[in-house]
Amino acid sequence: MFATLSDRLADTFKNLRGKGRLSEADIDATAREIRIALLEADVALPVVREFVAAVKERARGEEVSQALNPAQQVVKIVNDELVSILGGETRRLRYAKTGPTVIMLAGLQGAGKTTLAAKLALWLKEQGKSPLLVACDLQRPNAVNQLQVNGERVGVPVFAPEPGNGVGDPVGVARRSIDEAKRTLHDVVIIDTAGRLGVDAEMMKQAVDIRDATQPDEVLFVVDAMIGQDAVTTAQAFLDGVGYDGVVLTKLDGDARGGAALSIVSLTGKPVIFASNGEKMTDFDLFHPDRMAGRILDMGDMLTLIEQAEKAFDAEESAAAAAKVASGDFTLDDFLQQMQQLRKLGSMSKLMGMLPGMGQFREQLANFDDREIDRIQAIIQSMTPAERANPKIIDGSRRSRIARGAGRAVSDVNQLIERFTEAAKMMRQLASGGGMPGMPGAPGMAFGKRAGAKQQAKPKKGKGARRSGNPAKAAQEAKAEAQKPAAANPFGNPGGEEIDYEAAAAQLNLPKDFSKYLK
Repeated sequence: MFATLSDRLADTFKNLRGKGRLSEADIDATAREIRIALLEADVALPVVREFVAAVKERARGEEVSQALNPAQQVVKIVNDELVSILGGETRRLRYAKTGPTVIMLAGLQGAGKTTLAAKLALWLKEQGKSPLLVACDLQRPNAVNQLQVNGERVGVPVFAPEPGNGVGDPVGVARRSIDEAKRTLHDVVIIDTAGRLGVDAEMMKQAVDIRDATQPDEVLFVVDAMIGQDAVTTAQAFLDGVGYDGVVLTKLDGDARGGAALSIVSLTGKPVIFASNGEKMTDFDLFHPDRMAGRILDMGDMLTLIEQAEKAFDAEESAAAAAKVASGDFTLDDFLQQMQQLRKLGSMSKLMGMLPGMGQFREQLANFDDREIDRIQAIIQSMTPAERANPKIIDGSRRSRIARGAGRAVSDVNQLIERFTEAAKMMRQLASGGGMPGMPGAPGMAFGKRAGAKQQAKPKKGKGARRSGNPAKAAQEAKAEAQKPAAANPFGNPGGEEIDYEAAAAQLNLPKDFSKYLK
């Protein structure tokens, strides 16, 4: 979504590297490039002016002039200002103290309200809530049926007493849904309302009537992040006509420039609460301004990546996999299981994009084929259990059979086995505490029982005197050893007495001119 803006800002900051001090011309040039980058990203002009003015004012201040690295300080300033125009801090839902919490969704047709209602219901369900979806979009064809299908997908009931398709009273349905939620003990009600292709008086009146009939705790304006400057106009129209408490951005995974996300908060004063960034029902989460700013500046979003991993990975399976790595018993079945767990996190290109500095590889990430995991799975599942447990037995004829069974070339099988062999070797190296192959071992890199334990160096066994197992004979050997004379000193001092070095030097037949070196 913010690829254009991110690339332009990255190029701007490159010009600042290596400068020990920023001149007035440097600051003006940087501000000009930032202004162009924001305008190209479809950010509203008033927001651009305010943003650039704030950056220039801070860049001229003491925090940059006295900084050891002025370029990094400017990046920090831009990051802070981005967080500020995106809302400053994460805004969370407000829940009712008594009775069901009512959440009303409003927005134009095509913004994705019906799909987002189901995503929100699934998110609330994962938070321990019991949501109820309400079909109040009785205008758009098959809107009621779509909500019922989505509700079934996420396992959330749908209250839809009217068939829709232009039939029924949406205000009456909304009012009755509150009583239905109380009767069935649902603590959250999500009302999906009708939209139009454009803002009109009829739609506004219906939304206002539903709002007055249900007294929602939260009114969320759902906006398509791909519609550019129109998003700000529509957001202001809904704010004046209906009023809302927060914004939900949809289609953040699109290829639009994303200026709407940077403009709505600043111009309307309403925070972005949620963001939808994919087609799956799980592609939905709270909107974090600081994390979004980090993505725009190519600093990554490790917190979101960690949270997704914690939700997708099973703790027991992860512990079992770590134990197998520690024991060195890592098979192709385990390798496939790790690949399948990664798939639960979503698109690999999206995951890699959350890592810092991956903006420079954006083109490669965009061309990454997520079906590669399917091909790996087909090859591994074409092997016998014995071959998966011990790939060393896979000779040429077996590789040909596996390739035919998976519908792949023999070279693909060879490549997979080579990858697995290298991965297993690296894991064994890590498990033994030796660090990465070819690198010195690092403390704390061991897995399993060895992790965290103090490794005491064992003395090497030399070829010292051997003692007999017979106690009497061992005592005789010890007595004989004690009576032996002390071993001769290799430096010529057998008794250990003090040596007269001057007398010893006088006995040496040295040249006359060499005596000065002995003084």
